[in-house]
Amino acid sequence: MDIFEALRHDHDIQRELIRRLIKTHGDTQERDKLFAQLKQELVAHATAEERIFYMPLMQNDFTQGKCRHSIAEHHEIDELIEALETTPYSSPQWLVKAKQLEEKVEHHLSEEEHEVFQMAGKTITQKAKQGMAGMYHREMDTQRKTA
Repeated sequence: MDIFEALRHDHDIQRELIRRLIKTHGDTQERDKLFAQLKQELVAHATAEERIFYMPLMQNDFTQGKCRHSIAEHHEIDELIEALETTPYSSPQWLVKAKQLEEKVEHHLSEEEHEVFQMAGKTITQKAKQGMAGMYHREMDTQRKTA
């Protein structure tokens, strides 16, 4: 497995969690559980991805701009999560904000998979891609325990 496969796997988890979350209604245990899982996945993934994938790419002029953009989107996702945390589950605004989060996450993941990965693939050796996958998995394990 290489870094791109590892990241795509976690992207699929995020997509599934947010799709399920959007289908929930009101102040329910299911909504609370799914939101907690999604938040944990998004926070852990962003941290691990930035440390293992983006930091090395930031040093390359070819990929630096895309990396900065993606990291900025991580921050926007964090802000949407914070907005959801301060909105009651029973409020109609909660679902509006959750759908904004879904839109931002979907956009971000698609952009990474269709633009960033292609650029990064041109600058990372196959050996490095595999090494990064191992480092990413270890960092994700750590982040999931602390997120």
